[in-house]
Amino acid sequence: TVTIPVVLFLAYVALQVIYARRKYKISPPETTGHPEFERIFRAQANCSEYFPIFISLLWVAGIFSHQGVTAVCGLLYLYTRLKYFQGYAVAAQERLGPLYASAWLLWMLLGLAMAGLLAHFLQP
Repeated sequence: TVTIPVVLFLAYVALQVIYARRKYKISPPETTGHPEFERIFRAQANCSEYFPIFISLLWVAGIFSHQGVTAVCGLLYLYTRLKYFQGYAVAAQERLGPLYASAWLLWMLLGLAMAGLLAHFLQP
């Protein structure tokens, strides 16, 4: 159930880069120009870089641990990344609070995944 919001989030941030390219007249493959465009582009890239880690932990935790807790962590992670993206678009300093919150949630998902895997493979 969290995978669909993940796809929607990734589409949203990709569209924000497209809109910023049009607004500031920055054609691909350029990645520099107006500072607001650069922040939006970097925020989108940062979010995309973390999604393989997030989705892997989400699925493993969802399969081997409590699905409800995993889903809540996943949705909270998406919310913190949205706040990260929005904050970074305004000013680089605004991304830090949501960045730390999203990192904490990744650690939570890692803990759920590890606990679930250990319980699964250590059961007699």
